[in-house]
Amino acid sequence: MTTTYAALLRGINVGGRKKLPMAGLRALLEESGFGAVRTHLQSGQAVFTSGHGDEESLAAELSAAIEGRFGFAVDVLVRDHAYLRAVVDACPFPAADLAPRQLHVTYFSAPVDAARFAGIDREACRPEEFRLGDRALYLHAPDGLGRSRLADLLSRPRVTQGLVATTRNWNTVVKLAELTAP
Repeated sequence: MTTTYAALLRGINVGGRKKLPMAGLRALLEESGFGAVRTHLQSGQAVFTSGHGDEESLAAELSAAIEGRFGFAVDVLVRDHAYLRAVVDACPFPAADLAPRQLHVTYFSAPVDAARFAGIDREACRPEEFRLGDRALYLHAPDGLGRSRLADLLSRPRVTQGLVATTRNWNTVVKLAELTAP
């Protein structure tokens, strides 16, 4: 039985660092034995099928292959369709009423609890707000991610310590759920 997964690569093709061409990523995935390989945008999303492994082992395999081929380490999260669809369905904000640049999801490598974010003064960041989900954080930033004070606070090392965390805008969140659908 094969499963369709999305690979979320953290921090590639941003600011001229860790340049990873999507054609090269597709070729690497195909050479690694994955099927139905596609990439989405230039910012590190790939969709593929696999009949072996779990999300963690597939992420480790892909991360090692990228480092071996391209010469730099990349954190990778792998998620299946059921998870990606559940993230879309569980959105606590009115996604249909918001511009996609206002809504983001940060995917985490492990579950997180509210205690991790206790030091963040949520009231001082209003109208921005966040909510936690299953290995995910939903961020509503009315002025976009680039101007978000809350996004900066949420990405600080003391908050993300011990986790791989990577953020996607709402359009990408929805598209990955669609691309991994059976």
